[in-house]
Amino acid sequence: MTGLHPQTEAVLQLMTAAYPDIGTTITDPAEARRLLARVKQPPAMPLPRVEDRTISGRSALPIRIYWPRTQSAPPPVIVYFHGGGFVLGSIDTHDGFCRTLAAGVPAIVIAVDYRLAPEHPYPAAVEDAQAALDWAHANAHELGGDPQRLVLAGDSAGANLAAVTCLRVRDHGGPAIAFQLLVYPWVDFLSDLPSRHENADGYYLTAAHLDWFQRQYLENPSTAAHPDISPLRAPDLRDLPPAMVLTAEYDPLRDEGEAYAARLTEAGVPTHLYRAEGLFHSFFAMTEFLPGGREAAENICATIRSAVVADPVH
Repeated sequence: MTGLHPQTEAVLQLMTAAYPDIGTTITDPAEARRLLARVKQPPAMPLPRVEDRTISGRSALPIRIYWPRTQSAPPPVIVYFHGGGFVLGSIDTHDGFCRTLAAGVPAIVIAVDYRLAPEHPYPAAVEDAQAALDWAHANAHELGGDPQRLVLAGDSAGANLAAVTCLRVRDHGGPAIAFQLLVYPWVDFLSDLPSRHENADGYYLTAAHLDWFQRQYLENPSTAAHPDISPLRAPDLRDLPPAMVLTAEYDPLRDEGEAYAARLTEAGVPTHLYRAEGLFHSFFAMTEFLPGGREAAENICATIRSAVVADPVH
């Protein structure tokens, strides 16, 4: 373990103080969402066009679309699923990172406001993820993007949805996916790997948070090992899209993310693993203020760019 940089320690303390203690002090999801919505977000990176829409899925599904500066060729389309334990988060809380992806890749980014638990437990979020992918593929030309270069991306619970959707498309059909970006992914609801214990408390996301999120998301705990919930437990990871998996050193989810990257590699899937040393879960909310944060964001954009951008401009 590299140890936290003093500036990182200060940011961690600020983030911990600003956000409610979910699942312990505050156990009502609606109250937690209201408190999180009050947290001031960093100034938004300007982009030429950002638009909110509602599309059809199992229910009305809000999305937010980000366009990069004009490209000489239609850019890839990134469908992004936010984190928040399937209970919290929104297209507003993850607006900053979606803007970073749109500008840095460059790409058209579609952020998905999927239904949240416990009001909408599994499989609602999985259904919404599939609906968003289908819509992105069908409407890529209208948006100015390339339907042959679809990227599924997400962080934490959103990375779970990206990984699960890749598996479902492989097994049941759907639009071809060119790349998957999994940022500190939650891929095993039954994990007992060392990072779950080493980083169980004190690094923003705690083991207690994960337990509470899991209880909200799953009506039937016996389903936790299903690949639609725990993709690390899928029996076969062959023939999935090339991937980038990013983990954080001080994250209870670190080891399962790295185990997923290892299994992808063993299955013959081109996979780039990047561990953000000295950083913690959810650090992308404060990237500009963390040593190594901007480097991690630039590495993500460069990796996607090299994989799917036909005419790189960087």
